[in-house]
Amino acid sequence: MQRVGFVVFPGFQVMCLAAASAFEFANITAESAVYDVGYFSETGGPIASSLGMSMETRRLERQPFDTLLVAGGVGVPETTPALLDFVREAPQWSRRVAAICTGAFVLAEAGLLDGRRATTHWLLARQLQNSFPKVKMEEDRIFITDGPIWTSAGMSAGIDLALAMVEKDLGADVAHKVAQKLVLYHRRSGGQSQFSALLELEPKSDRIQDALTYAKSHLRSPLSVEELAAAANLSPRQFSRTFRAETGQSPAKAVENLRLEAARLMMEQTRHPIEIVARESGFADRERMRRAFLRAFGQPPQAMRRNLRSEELEASSNDA
Repeated sequence: MQRVGFVVFPGFQVMCLAAASAFEFANITAESAVYDVGYFSETGGPIASSLGMSMETRRLERQPFDTLLVAGGVGVPETTPALLDFVREAPQWSRRVAAICTGAFVLAEAGLLDGRRATTHWLLARQLQNSFPKVKMEEDRIFITDGPIWTSAGMSAGIDLALAMVEKDLGADVAHKVAQKLVLYHRRSGGQSQFSALLELEPKSDRIQDALTYAKSHLRSPLSVEELAAAANLSPRQFSRTFRAETGQSPAKAVENLRLEAARLMMEQTRHPIEIVARESGFADRERMRRAFLRAFGQPPQAMRRNLRSEELEASSNDA
């Protein structure tokens, strides 16, 4: 049985504990007690979260864990010498040590991220980088594995991190079934962006939201202003004016961003040729997609794919 320990502290964010469900449902799916999950703190006893609710914990002791996960907080966690000493020594008796969201600050302060690739919530990524310049911060990642050290982005990304651990331990089939039981739309890869094109647009009316939802579902269509206006039940002129007022972008630019997001996700999750990715995401041909990638990411699709494959190979070699 693999012992999994969640380390919490006063003011921890309860969403971090959602990652524990991945291990719980892995046990259910495997029909055996693969993981033994426990919750720990420096003092033991009840620990209050940022929401005010408390949870019962066991006191931190230098004992063997298979996996140790440090929770995050709403802001940068307040550490103590005892907590830092415990985390600093954790790799000596744990197969892997992880941080969810701003828990990365605890790992960084303990020196575990020096010279390593890491991520955290995008709102605080620059602060972590400035405070701990030895960290190789990659702020636009869902989670990152660098040898035995794992870090994830914002709170919900801890579930993706835990699912990746389950996949590493028990295989892709079990991880897929766990994701289904957790009613996740899809399992996000570590290299996926923290940002969502739809979330960044933040339309204020249902009509513009309907048009964007229609666009996301019909990326292979031309998606002219007239087509989108019809989906919003507005005249083309009124639609264009309302769309820009609500999102700050033109319909054409918003559609391009949706296509870029779809293309990048397809490149991360499949091995389809660039031509197929371009067609399926609505760019029509690889040259149009190449120009869009250069504008948005500063590199062509081929270079991004090579980088993704290099990260996968590096992660595999580190885990070997």
